Amino acid sequence: MKKLTFLMFMLAGTFMMQAQSVTGKWKTIDDETGEAKSIVEIYEKDGKIYGKVVEILNPAKKKAKCTECKGADKDKPIEGLVILKGLTKDGSEWSGGQILDPNKGKTYKCVVTLDGKDKLNVRGYVGISLIGRTQTWHRVN
Repeated sequence: MKKLTFLMFMLAGTFMMQAQSVTGKWKTIDDETGEAKSIVEIYEKDGKIYGKVVEILNPAKKKAKCTECKGADKDKPIEGLVILKGLTKDGSEWSGGQILDPNKGKTYKCVVTLDGKDKLNVRGYVGISLIGRTQTWHRVN
């Protein structure tokens, strides 16, 4: 009986840890217009998280390119573009990486925090975290 209880406790802990992961697909919401913009898949690679645009929701913008981007991302299709790069877990947040705004071609420092298991607060900023803006993304099942 003790082994069964221990096993159930371990399984419950595993499910709780998975529920609190930022990996998975997220619907991005424009903080200025409130409109759903895209689906971003967040994945882990070498202990860091990255996010790639896997779907643009507005049919008129499906073929949009990152014309304002610099370097290797210049003129790449936004769909398929990695916009979150190199964030590491620091307590209850992920930070130390960057986020790309493909519409403006600008890269910002980034902090990501979970708000429950299905909301993700994504803050892009310049310099210090107080100077920036936050979007709330919603988990896609």
